[in-house]
Amino acid sequence: MNDSSWGAPPQAGYWGPSEQGPVQGAAPAGPAYDAHNAQQTRPMPIVPGVPAHGGDQDDDRGAARLSGPLFRDDTPSAGSLGTPSQKPQEPMPSPVPQPAPAPQKKSAGRDLGAAIGVGVGLGAVIVASLFVVKAVFVGVIAVAVVVGLWELTSRLEERKGIKAPLVPLAVGGAAMVVSGYVRGAEGAWVAMALTALAVLVWRMTEPPEGYLKDVTAGVFAAFYVPFLATFVAMMLTADDGPRRVLTFLLLTVVSDTGAYAIGWRFGKHKLAPRISPGKTREGLFGAVTFAMVGGALCMQYLIEDGTWWQGLILGFAVAATATLGDLGESMIKRDLGIKDMGTLLPGHGGIMDRLDSLLPTAPVVWLLLVLFVGSG
Repeated sequence: MNDSSWGAPPQAGYWGPSEQGPVQGAAPAGPAYDAHNAQQTRPMPIVPGVPAHGGDQDDDRGAARLSGPLFRDDTPSAGSLGTPSQKPQEPMPSPVPQPAPAPQKKSAGRDLGAAIGVGVGLGAVIVASLFVVKAVFVGVIAVAVVVGLWELTSRLEERKGIKAPLVPLAVGGAAMVVSGYVRGAEGAWVAMALTALAVLVWRMTEPPEGYLKDVTAGVFAAFYVPFLATFVAMMLTADDGPRRVLTFLLLTVVSDTGAYAIGWRFGKHKLAPRISPGKTREGLFGAVTFAMVGGALCMQYLIEDGTWWQGLILGFAVAATATLGDLGESMIKRDLGIKDMGTLLPGHGGIMDRLDSLLPTAPVVWLLLVLFVGSG
């Protein structure tokens, strides 16, 4: 086929695969073109899908087709437009299915054996001192308060650079516990006020930089640890004081146990994920259920003149305050960037890690027992 076989000139030029020459049937590109060399022009390559001259399509439609895309995907083949051919993309191999990870067993996150052993040991010491001589138990409270203050002030200084004065806090904290046992609520408030004043004065012996944050942390520590612990000593002053304290301790432990057991087994919905990711709503339900049952039994059989329905209220209140106390301690530890307040108790952490639920629960139990059965 030569250039004279295409009737009307096409709308666009067509170049061969290896030379920049005019397409057959196209208009002359310039004066160099002459009619006598038309026979030396290369023949038009056959393009699939474009009918040759003499087919059903006329010359104009064939020329118009040359000016548009030759294929449906607009990709010219090698030798048709003078551009290198593109290899068709091979289909991507299907990804090899990965085996599902094996389910992990739930873990308590602590040495459970050590935790149980330490808990049993502490319980034996507390019960022995509680029912033998009341004054010995007051001493146990005072020691726990001093150690707790030491842990709290040490972590504040290590993590935040806050230097809450430990000496006035320790002396005032021990005095608070003793005053609450001897003089009741009035003695506890007086000791609290004197301790706060001692913190303000003690800190004046150092440079003024950071004075406000140091004394603020000191007053907070005095209220949070020894003042709340004073209500345990005040429970002890009643005639059935040891049984009241035992009820307080049992219900707090039962609440924590119920929260742990139910939460570990059935916990799915987080209670406060930003504060304590391990706590769940199911665990809170377990704490309330266990504490209410325990409260009904304790009020019925341990507290004189107590009734089971009072125990239900007491148990519910204990579960609420113990959970809030645990969350409050978790909030402090998250702000400090630590997991435990100390390492004194294997499997538990520090003393403050065991007092977190007890401290805010003590005044609530003291108040409810006074309302239900009197100060005795």
